[in-house]
Parts: sequence; structure tokens; C-alpha cells
Amino acid sequence: MPSVSSVIDTGFGNEHYFHLNDMAVTDDQKVWVGGPDQELKLFDLKGNLHRRVNITWYGEHICMYNKQLLYSDWYHKSLKKISDDDTELTMFTTGDWAPYGITESAFGDLLVCLRKDDQSKVVRYSSNGTVLQEIQYVSQSQPLYQEAWYIAENVNWDIIVTDYAKDKVIAVDVLGKFRYIYPGRNNELYAGSVATDSVGHVYITDQISDKIHMLDRDGGFLRYIIPKGGISFPCPVCMIGDDEMIVGEQSTGLVKRIKLFD
Repeated sequence: MPSVSSVIDTGFGNEHYFHLNDMAVTDDQKVWVGGPDQELKLFDLKGNLHRRVNITWYGEHICMYNKQLLYSDWYHKSLKKISDDDTELTMFTTGDWAPYGITESAFGDLLVCLRKDDQSKVVRYSSNGTVLQEIQYVSQSQPLYQEAWYIAENVNWDIIVTDYAKDKVIAVDVLGKFRYIYPGRNNELYAGSVATDSVGHVYITDQISDKIHMLDRDGGFLRYIIPKGGISFPCPVCMIGDDEMIVGEQSTGLVKRIKLFD
């Protein structure tokens, strides 16, 4: 059974609001955390606070890119980065579309979930904001996404997105061609965030059912991950090795380090 080896109290918890929304792991095994607060925090895996950065919007979706921290400012429709001296800089704007989930790809570009009105898509950007690819439709008249939320890239370059409105996981290949939909085992899934490991497993947090779904690289269900002592309203998830992950509890603000195999 998976076990919790350590816990970080981020201070973002509130029993009435969901405050811990995303995390990003640095090369030296520290973790940035963010939520609907104008502050980002950097902790080591023992729970020691190393940095606090004030930002102009909310750090609901964050990622590491070229060893710098990025966050999506959906209100100002821009991607912003944090410099080494904690200065906030606008990296580029996203036009009429509001950015949400973001991740660095293996090709050195950025994959971003975008929304406008009732439309949603994934766009691949270069570092200066040049659009390299748009993924929006299964066919000319059938949208792939309703509300693209969190995003990850797998080792086979599949682009994996959780859809907030559909409560499903949607995967396409590197060319944007449909690969699979995972609706949950027995169609039961309250999809939160998504992460992948070095062998292609896919991990999806299930916010209401308090567990993590583990899939193979083709979207096939492998097992549930529920650590000893349980997890509550899990949302952000990051891998810190092929047999360890960190999972953030939205309601408590706790980040739990979970060893998958004892």
C-alpha cells in the first residue's frame, strides 16, 4: 500500500475555500506552490520555506520552464515568469484567450490550455509567444475540449489534458490527433490535475473520490492510489521519481509526499 513519507503545510488551506491549486518541482527537488492568492511559495521536501514571491494575479496554474517559474494570468490573458530576483515579468500575451494549465514540452516549447467563452483549445507556443500548433477539434465540427484545465506531456509526446466540465482525461498525439478519452473506471472521475512518469504511466487526481487514478500510456486503467491515512480533495500532483509523487490537498493546503511502493 502506498504510504505518506512526509507532509508540507503550505499555509494555503482553508476549510471553506479550495486554495492549493498547483505545484511545480525544481531541478534541485524543491516545490513551488500556488493558489488563488497573490503569492507563490517555494518549499523543500522537508517542509522548510525558502522563498515567497508576491504576484499581481493568482498562481492557480504554474510550471517550470527553462529553470524559471511561470504562471498563467487568465485575467490579463498572459503568461508571466519569475526572475531570479523575484521580479515578475510578462513573457507573452495570449490574445482573446485566457490561459489556464501550462507545461514545458520535451521540445523546449510550452503547451497551454486556453479558453474563450464556450470554446477551449491547447496551443503550443515558442518562448517568445509564437504559435506553433493549435489543437481544438476531433473533426471540423467536433470540439475536443469543453474546459481544458490541467495539462501534461507523456514520454511518447502524447498531450494529456483534464477537462473541468467533462470530468474526463483527453489525450492526443504530438500532431494533435485523438488518442483516447479516460472517463474514469465505471465512468466515475472528478478529474483534477495530471502527471506522468518516465515510463509513460499517467496519474490523475480525483478530487471528490479522494484518490489517484494510475493509467498506462494508452489510457488503460491500472489501479487506484490511496495512501495510508488517505488524502482529501487532491488536486495538484507532481512526480519526484518513478516511485514517488507529491499530491496537494486543496482544502487543507497540505502537500503529501507519497511513496508508491514500500
